[in-house]
Amino acid sequence: MAAATCLSHNHSFSDASPTPSDDPESPPPPPKFRNNNPRTSSSGFDPEPLIKGAKTLHDIANSQHGKNVFENIKKREDEKLSEIAQKTAEFNHMKSLHEAERQRLVYDEKRKLSQLQDQIKSQLAKYKDDLTRTRMQAENEHQKARNQELVKMQEESSIRLEQARRAIEEQIQANRRQTEREMAEIERETIKVKAIAEAEARAHELKLAEDVNRRMLIDRANKEREKWVAAIHATFDHIGGGVRAILTDQNKLVVAVGGVTALAAGIYTTREGARVIWGYVDRILGQPSLIRESSRGKYPWSGTLSRTMSSLFQRTDPGSASKVGNGFGDVILHPSLNIRIEQLASATAHTKAHNAPFRNMLFYGPPGTGKTMAARELARKSGLDYALMTGGDVAPLGSQAVTKIHQLFDWAKKSKRGLLLFIDEADAFLCERNKTYMSEAQRSALNALLFRTGDQSKDIVLALATNRPGDLDSAVSDRIDEVLEFPLPGEEERYKLLKLYLDKYIAQAGSRKPGLVQKLLKGNPQKIEIKGLTDDIIKEAAAKTEGFSGREIAKLMASVQAAVYGSKDCVLDQSLFREVIDYKVAEHQQRRKLAGGDKASA
Repeated sequence: MAAATCLSHNHSFSDASPTPSDDPESPPPPPKFRNNNPRTSSSGFDPEPLIKGAKTLHDIANSQHGKNVFENIKKREDEKLSEIAQKTAEFNHMKSLHEAERQRLVYDEKRKLSQLQDQIKSQLAKYKDDLTRTRMQAENEHQKARNQELVKMQEESSIRLEQARRAIEEQIQANRRQTEREMAEIERETIKVKAIAEAEARAHELKLAEDVNRRMLIDRANKEREKWVAAIHATFDHIGGGVRAILTDQNKLVVAVGGVTALAAGIYTTREGARVIWGYVDRILGQPSLIRESSRGKYPWSGTLSRTMSSLFQRTDPGSASKVGNGFGDVILHPSLNIRIEQLASATAHTKAHNAPFRNMLFYGPPGTGKTMAARELARKSGLDYALMTGGDVAPLGSQAVTKIHQLFDWAKKSKRGLLLFIDEADAFLCERNKTYMSEAQRSALNALLFRTGDQSKDIVLALATNRPGDLDSAVSDRIDEVLEFPLPGEEERYKLLKLYLDKYIAQAGSRKPGLVQKLLKGNPQKIEIKGLTDDIIKEAAAKTEGFSGREIAKLMASVQAAVYGSKDCVLDQSLFREVIDYKVAEHQQRRKLAGGDKASA
């Protein structure tokens, strides 16, 4: 097949190529070259393969398998054609891909060209905008310079105008002042002349009036003297006539002497009877002599009156009960102790409401830590009456102590609201009964109190206060249900106490209006001025006063008040406050040293 193809190709080539004889007008043939290869013809064609192909075809035609050979050749040709078709398809596919890539590149080039054109346009617009802005800035700078020059010229012009106006105004003011001085001088002269004339006229008038008043007073005094002399003469004439008549008449004398004697006897009898009756009423209805302070008053009606007046005062002054802000008036305690007392007050109030027996209490701690004030506030918050007595008042009563103790408890049971009986310095007569220095009367008084407090009471709350709880009798300790310790105030409590007494003794000093008699005798009290006394200084003072009780802090602020009143201008400043604080701190330390020395010597 290949040979046939070659033969046909060669034949067609030979047919198609013209000969020189066919075309006489054709150019002369090229010169023939020498064939150096003997196997080829003069034109460069090698016939040997053609011969071999023809021989091969002849052998195939004579072979018995010739047909199979041609089929194989055809099959190979078909495979070659399919391969050519596949390669053609691949070539077309590659051509389409190449065309797509070419189009993509063309599109990318166009897009880049468009972006470049846009960038060039934006740069050109930006350049034009920069040129415009630069031109406008230059114009603005030029205009600004012109405006500044104009403003400067206007300011200079206004300054010159202002200077001229001020000079004119000063000249006018000077002329006005000169005119006013002259007018004032004329007016002073006029007033002086007028005052001299009025004074001379007034003096003359007063002289004439004084003469007239003197004559009138002399005449009035003479008339009054004559009237009183006449009245005295008439009185003595009547008295002399009465005495003369009594002395000359025996019956009248007896009646007069009897009347005077009966009058004297009636006055004496009435006075003594009233004293005896009042003593009986005082013994039956009055307050026991052991009570030093009570909210009930000395008599039942006085207690009602005092409670009414107290409630009216609290209603008119609602802020008086919460000046400090802790709900205990002037009592400032440790927060835990404060909460404990509030719980006891609430429990006591609910106990009274449910008609349950009260619980007795013991307050112990150093002197001046607020035990008495806390008991008073506890009674007030729980809705009870309170009565205060001291243990030192029992020993001087001697044999009457037992009777007074029983009278005290009988009087306390009459309270309809319930009564908190606070015994201060309880260790003075409630100490151990086996001590040798304890008298028989004191033992009897202690036994009487133990007898009256043997059972839980629904009418009386017994509150004892002592500095030495270990000295109390064991039977007394057995009757105690609640024990509260009142320690010395800490730094925070001392700070609050200093603020409280600073307000009480310094800030509010002189603010209360005095009475009429006090105002007439002593005048208005001077108010203290506070300068530069900050919270930091008060906190510094609280840190210095470590070991001070509440009473000592109150006395310290009273000393500050006295020092302020002793100063010239009645002003409390930092230096004076610190000076008094340092002095009182040194005094407190000295007292502690002396107390320690006494204990060591004892």
